[in-house]
Amino acid sequence: MSYIRQFYNQFRSYFSANFPRIFSIFNRYKSVIKFIVAGCFSGGTDLLLLFFFHGLFGLDIVWSTSLAFILAFLVSFTLQKFWTFRNYSQSKAFHQLFLYILNAALGLYLNGLLMHILVNKYAIWYILSQIIVNLSLAILNFVVYKFIIFKIGHHETDSQ
Repeated sequence: MSYIRQFYNQFRSYFSANFPRIFSIFNRYKSVIKFIVAGCFSGGTDLLLLFFFHGLFGLDIVWSTSLAFILAFLVSFTLQKFWTFRNYSQSKAFHQLFLYILNAALGLYLNGLLMHILVNKYAIWYILSQIIVNLSLAILNFVVYKFIIFKIGHHETDSQ
């Protein structure tokens, strides 16, 4: 792990010295950027695992999709908890996972509801509707993760 930390520190020093304006912006919005990167990484994990399970190993599509989703969900939770929001509390991990699952279920419900409203009531093209819904849910998820699920209390440490 020390090699990763050393590489990170060297990269950070180089970036801040050579691109101070960009570094300032990235540093100010680092949790948002990390949130997006972690989301893309977990989405990519889902697709890659689906390809492995169904495309390479020939598992049934429902089983493949379910396994890929569960594993990508765990990757997402881990990245959001430890990397994006730097919440290292082990004592609250199961409680946080439970809230994360509830939030995902709420997101699934809202996705269907908002898609129904935008497509059927307002006749907005379904692809544009899904983009609007996904962006709205991403903002909601960021707020829920940051201020509820992975909120660091005054008694907890936020190291690095």
